Amino acid sequence: MKSLPKISEAEYEVMKIVWKYAPINTNEITDRLVKTTTWSPKTIHTLIKRLVTKGALAYEKQSRVFVYTPLVKEDAYIGQESAAFLKRFYGGNLSAMLSSFIEQDRLSETELNTLRSILSKKSESENL
Repeated sequence: MKSLPKISEAEYEVMKIVWKYAPINTNEITDRLVKTTTWSPKTIHTLIKRLVTKGALAYEKQSRVFVYTPLVKEDAYIGQESAAFLKRFYGGNLSAMLSSFIEQDRLSETELNTLRSILSKKSESENL
């Protein structure tokens, strides 16, 4: 599988907007991020340019406006980052990560019930 571009935390905030609203123009991205961050429009434009350079965004000029679409799928990026996190902190061992979260009481009863349900469904589908 082709490795996806490395995206910083700030660039990820831009990508979340593009994933949700694409196709989206520069002004729309800026308007949304100015409301939720302390970034200046110039900072946001720089982040957008970096994402284009990295191959995470494509753009098309429509009259006097640049319109952006993602070249990286959100689920693929999240999958890559999740795997990297798991490998870096838990040696790739998902059970070790879950055990750590459970032992440190970081999972609520609702989250534990959700996990039980997922595991139960997975087990049932494998037994069919």
